[in-house]
Amino acid sequence: MRIRFVVALFAVLVYGLATAGEVNKRSIPCKTPQNAKSCYWTRGRLGMYNGTPAYRLWKVGTDRLLGIYSGLSVDRWGLDNEAPEFPANVQRALDAGKWNRIYADFEVCPLEKEKPDAMQAACIEYAKNLVVKDK
Repeated sequence: MRIRFVVALFAVLVYGLATAGEVNKRSIPCKTPQNAKSCYWTRGRLGMYNGTPAYRLWKVGTDRLLGIYSGLSVDRWGLDNEAPEFPANVQRALDAGKWNRIYADFEVCPLEKEKPDAMQAACIEYAKNLVVKDK
């Protein structure tokens, strides 16, 4: 009986360690060696909007909006602008409620140069300190 408990505990521990690094793994790369220097952290509010792209990130304290896409390319007319890939913790928060807003510290990687008075395309590599608010 004691051996079964130890084996079960060991199996849970090994599984936990094996999956811990996969929590925020993405199937589409956002941050790569080529763009890593341009990625930065910002406090923002992520939400779904009507229009293209559907998901936008407002940088708190500014009048800047980032249009969120999955990864390195910007496809303004494909499905990527409607359902981009997010880190797992952000995806879970979005799935929890329809049309909710997520305030968090986001690591974003720009996908194009910033232009005055225009939404900039970006992807979200990581998010921490999430607070979910219903709209």
